[in-house]
Amino acid sequence: MTAPSPPVLPDERLAAGIARLALRHRGHFSPETIQRLVTDSYARLAEHARVRTHLVVLAEHLAAERLDALAHLEGTPRTSLPRVLFVCSHNAGRSQLAAALLAHRAGDRVAVTSAGTHPAAEVEPVVAQVLTEAGVDLADAFPKPLTDEVVQAADVVVTMGCGDACPIVPGRRYLDWPIADPEGAPIAVVRGIRDEIDAHITELLATLPST
Repeated sequence: MTAPSPPVLPDERLAAGIARLALRHRGHFSPETIQRLVTDSYARLAEHARVRTHLVVLAEHLAAERLDALAHLEGTPRTSLPRVLFVCSHNAGRSQLAAALLAHRAGDRVAVTSAGTHPAAEVEPVVAQVLTEAGVDLADAFPKPLTDEVVQAADVVVTMGCGDACPIVPGRRYLDWPIADPEGAPIAVVRGIRDEIDAHITELLATLPST
């Protein structure tokens, strides 16, 4: 049976990212598989984007994350680190705060990602501000859609206010942090949310095997 042809690229500039990812995953994923994943990532991001200027770059970043998760699931992980996924509704506030704080504090000891069940167009500016105040870089963060492979590859899934839309995968460790939504809140409140999440991060770090 002939394999289906890869989808037509919605933007020709995606070809360069596909080539980079194909080189990185040479011998494990075919260029056709990578093209399908990049195209799908682009379409998912475009669905919520207000401005499409950076979609090509973001689609490559999202596809890279999904490919690493797939490699982990298929038994050829690029890393044996514990994998932690933070999920909230929009991936613009709480889950971004948590992922950035854990990555900052754990360094290269933990593989961290975040996603939203209904991702927003951009990260809340006040969230970036309170992280900058704490010395945490959020420059490359962007709201990402929740995908099956990223959920399935996670060792720990931390849900933060996404309700019934939060994913459930048997065999994963689940934590639910009842954190207030920072959307529209004054900066003093968002600082308090940041510090509350950071306290949860301290507890989580104490339970992760590589720490």
